[in-house]
Amino acid sequence: MKFMNLKLLVLILVLLVGQGKAQTAKDSLAESVAKLTKSVQVLERIKVSGFIHAQYQKADTLGAKSFNGGDFAEASSQRFMVRRGYLRFEYLGKLSTYSVLINANERGVSVLDAYFNIKEPWLKAFSLKGGIFYRPFGYELGYSRVLRESPELGRINQLLFPGERDLGASVTFQMPVKSVFHPIKIDAGLFTGNGINPETDDKLDFIGRVGVADELKKPKIEYGLGFSYYSGFVYHAKKEVYQIDYFEGIQAFRQLMADSVPGNYYKRQYLGFDGQFSVHSFIGKTTLRGEYIYGKQPGAEKTSISPIIPIVYNLYLRKFQGATVFLIQSLPKNMHSIVLKYDFYDPNTEIAGNDIGKKATNAKTTNGTDVAFSTWGFGWITDFNQNLRLMLYYDLVKNETSTNLAGYTKDLKDNVFTARVQYKF
Repeated sequence: MKFMNLKLLVLILVLLVGQGKAQTAKDSLAESVAKLTKSVQVLERIKVSGFIHAQYQKADTLGAKSFNGGDFAEASSQRFMVRRGYLRFEYLGKLSTYSVLINANERGVSVLDAYFNIKEPWLKAFSLKGGIFYRPFGYELGYSRVLRESPELGRINQLLFPGERDLGASVTFQMPVKSVFHPIKIDAGLFTGNGINPETDDKLDFIGRVGVADELKKPKIEYGLGFSYYSGFVYHAKKEVYQIDYFEGIQAFRQLMADSVPGNYYKRQYLGFDGQFSVHSFIGKTTLRGEYIYGKQPGAEKTSISPIIPIVYNLYLRKFQGATVFLIQSLPKNMHSIVLKYDFYDPNTEIAGNDIGKKATNAKTTNGTDVAFSTWGFGWITDFNQNLRLMLYYDLVKNETSTNLAGYTKDLKDNVFTARVQYKF
């Protein structure tokens, strides 16, 4: 009897130990599943995307100067190139985004974007962005490179905003989608004004845009309007600064003696207006989009591009204007699109035609930097699927001519044909 009780006791102990081990294993499994679920949730917030622009180009002449991917090599009128090879890494939080964009091509590897974007949790209308990102000016500058209907930005945007991005911080106001005020979007920020280069002076540039975009259901019409403002400064370490003036009836650059002292700041000011209009009909989607910019631009003698490094050369103050206009017809099912684009840039609105290049006593002569350019672009786009796009595009470039300016007595041979394949993922 005692032996039987002992066996029963041993059996009970074995069962209790086994149950404990099973519970422990069950708890361990549940903990592992919870950790795995948490890891998967984190991974789901990480997004990797990108695209590549592989293209062939043919110019009118050897060594053509071009705003379609840069100047051609001195001994070449054709080239293969990877215009862009973008790889973006994003972490998408509930109210925040962290993004890094890398560009890799035959010219090297560089970081283009590196920023955070945080939205407040109450109204969910205000957001703060900081780091390196697109300047909030106009429409074309921030328009997706994947969706663009031409190979490059208009000439004016390339010169005013080299590199397209800047280092700084901005605040955006836009109410949630369900709000009646959602179509209104306001951006305002402070930037270094040096592109993605480190700060070099004691002033920051202001960039802001107010826009409205909405759509009508019947007929389906999409529209948008925007106003942009740029107020910044260029620090000048040298003493020679020039501005256009008259010398016995001849327009040339006069040195500003009163203000031309080392260490002065000179105003950089742009005003921009943009508009977009699209209508859907039996022939597909018809889009008309335009942007006009004018203002004051400090630049160099031989280029009007925005300075992005400490200025160690003489400074030239010019008034400018320019515009970009698109007419896009997307055929039914949006597989094919026909593109017509016009852009112009006048870097010096105070002089034109044969007045450019005239010499005056005790003055700096105007030169090729003061010549206006206009470009007609003609394109055909085919979207084979959501990943693959083919673009065939021709830039017909015209320049202002002057009998007094060598090299510009007639139109330059700088037209460019582009065949581009875009693959995105």
